[in-house]
This record gives sequence, structure tokens and C-alpha cells, in this order.
Amino acid sequence: MNILLKRILDRLVRTGNLKVTGPKGLSVTFGDGSGDLVHMHIKTTHAERAISFDPMLAVPEAYMDGELDILEGGVLGVMRIAFQNMDSGGIDATWSKAIEGLRHAFRRLQQINTAARARRNVQRHYDLSGDLYRLFLDEDMQYSCAYFEQPDMTLDEAQAAKKRHIAAKLRLKAGQTVLDIGSGWGGLGLYLAKSFDVDVQGVTLSTEQHGVATDRAHAQGLENRVHFEVRDYRELNERFDRVVSVGMFEHVGVNHYRTFFDKSATLLKPDGVMLLHTIGRSGAPWATSAFIRKYIFPGGYVPSLSEVMPAIEKSGLIVTDIEVLRLHYAETLRHWSQRFAANRDKAKAIYDERFCRMWEFYLAASEAAFRWQDLVVFQIQIAKKNDTLPMSRDYMAKCEKALQLRDMGHRPKAPAAKPARRRKVADME
Repeated sequence: MNILLKRILDRLVRTGNLKVTGPKGLSVTFGDGSGDLVHMHIKTTHAERAISFDPMLAVPEAYMDGELDILEGGVLGVMRIAFQNMDSGGIDATWSKAIEGLRHAFRRLQQINTAARARRNVQRHYDLSGDLYRLFLDEDMQYSCAYFEQPDMTLDEAQAAKKRHIAAKLRLKAGQTVLDIGSGWGGLGLYLAKSFDVDVQGVTLSTEQHGVATDRAHAQGLENRVHFEVRDYRELNERFDRVVSVGMFEHVGVNHYRTFFDKSATLLKPDGVMLLHTIGRSGAPWATSAFIRKYIFPGGYVPSLSEVMPAIEKSGLIVTDIEVLRLHYAETLRHWSQRFAANRDKAKAIYDERFCRMWEFYLAASEAAFRWQDLVVFQIQIAKKNDTLPMSRDYMAKCEKALQLRDMGHRPKAPAAKPARRRKVADME
């Protein structure tokens, strides 16, 4: 191990149990010996030098390229030591702060997401084979944070709970129109149409997602009520009763927040309601991970609430409810990582070893950021008028419970004074 890297690790890793074996086979241990052992093997001098100058990018790149192996503890263990030492004040080197500070300062240049650039960015990630995503997502292919009502829920149960949670906040009525911005593989739009008898238009920039979603709508006989398009939300001119956006806002970019909410205001009818579900930061604004920006989500950015709220206020929209989901995404990512590992050979057959190592690092590092850093999920309910929604949140819990009973196969009995009929969820708010 070179002297520079050894000095850096001596200074940075104050807690934990990190063993690093260098290219020449010599091993050095760092930290106070607490916790499970994490053992990294840096196999080349090239990787050793790169990690010395920019570890947050060079470590995942070396892992992807096979120049670094994690012999014990896995990627999650490496990130745990890194993040816990950041929190404890261990990582305080001037060079590290300078690099990350520059990334934060230039974040706006990296997020000039014009319509053409936004489409290219989406294609980098979401136009990967649908067969890849089927290897680790739930049956409904929900590629966003699940909602763990109970800690022992399966992934499929938690994703179903997420759809109920969002639907309840939209306060849908039969016959309404719904816009789904960033409609993914169509699961949420199809669920809303079936549960509430509403018409849904979904827009996505991914041709792969559009094809899968459209096929699903036809297979379920919903093609006349749910329509998906490859289209930028900025091109829309219709007006909707409800607007929902799940897992898309992270791709908007801080430069375009005002555009996003100004457009949302024009898309909503006067008594409309919007629900925005997005990854966010519980702390101050900061730069996107260099690895995530370069290899996973180009143009992406995770905002603090302080960056989102001014854009909503200036658009004339009203924030009616905010919920912060903590650790739900960490649990979601844990399930995804386990499923990906179980199907790794199939993923390698679709792509290659380097891709698998990149994806492993992405899933584990993301889980670590939600467990030990400041990443959370915001659910922001928005309206155009102050009196559109009830004064209390009781209607959300009521609707959510009705949906849960229906999804479990229970049918509430109709009131005795009226002819028996099947009641819609909207009737039970």
C-alpha cells in the first residue's frame, strides 16, 4: 500500500474494522476494531493511486473493473464504515471536502436537462432490458420505494401498500382523469384505474417501459382507460383532476424545479390534487454521488426540502401535506440486492460481469445512503385551492384501510337501507 493512501485511511477511519490488502500483498488494518471485519483487496497500483485522490468515485470504478475485490463484509460493509466515519467526524480531510464541494458548486451545469438531454439520460438507465428488472423487482415491477407498514412484509406486500398509500392521498373519485408523470412499467396507473374507475394517462421517456406498460394495459383489458405515451411532461396541454409522479422528480434537475411545478399548475384543474413521491435529503443540499451521476442516473439530483418548497410556492400551488418516509427505501433496496444476488447469473447472461459488479455496488451503496446518510423519501401532497381537501387526514387512513380489505379479498357489505351493490373504494372514504 502506498504511503499516501495509508496516511489517508489512518486519518479517516477512526471507527470500525477495515482491513486493506494492497497490490503487493501486504495488509494493514484501520479503525478501532469495532463491528464486523471488512476486508478490501486493492489489486493494482492504478486503482491504489486513483482511490488516494478520489475515493468516492475510484472505489466503485475499481470494483466494477475488477481491480478491487471485497473479500469480507461486502459493498454494504465498506459503505457502512465510510458513512459512519463521516457522521463521527472521521472523514475531515481538506482534499475530500474540496472535491465534493466542487461537485456541489457545479451541480447546476450537470443538470441542464433539456427535453432532448432528459430523454438521453432516461435511456441510459430505464431502457435497459425489462428482463433485467424482472430479476429483482416485485411482481408489479415497482421501481421506487416500497412502504413497509410492518417490518416483516414481503417486497410484494410492501409495494402493494405503497400504491394504497399514494392512492389514498390522491382522494380519487370515479370518472376522474389522472396524469402519471414518469409512469414506469405502468403498475401504479393500472392499479388506480382498476381501484377507482378513473382514466389514466401515463407519460415516460423510456421506450422499454412504454412497451411493457402498454402490453400490460392490453393484457388486463384496460387499454380504453389507461393510455401510456413516450412523451415529455412539458409537451402536455391537457388538464387533469389528479396528477401523480413517483420516482421521476429525481431526474428533473434543480435548474428545472420551477418549470416542473409551473407546468404541474397548468395541468391541474382548479380543484385538482397532486402527489409527488421523490427521494430527498433530510439535511442541507449537496452534490449527487459522483458514481451514481456518472454510471447510474446521469443528470439526476436528490433535493433537500428547502430546494423544492420555494419552487412550489412560486408556482401558486399549495402544499397540503408532507410525509417523510425514513428507512423504507433502505429496506426496499435490501430486498432488491438479495433478489439480484440470487439471479446474478441470469443478469450476467443479459449483460456482463462488469455490469453485474456495477449494479451490485449501486444497490448496496444506495441502501447504505438511506441507512447511514441523510437520504429519505418525501411524499408531498399539493392542491390549487385551500379547501379542496378535508381539514384532517382521516380520509387517507380510511381509504387506505378500504383498499387493504379489498386487496385481501374482503368486500364490505352495502348499507342495509339500500339495494345491495358492489361498493367502490371512493364510496368508503
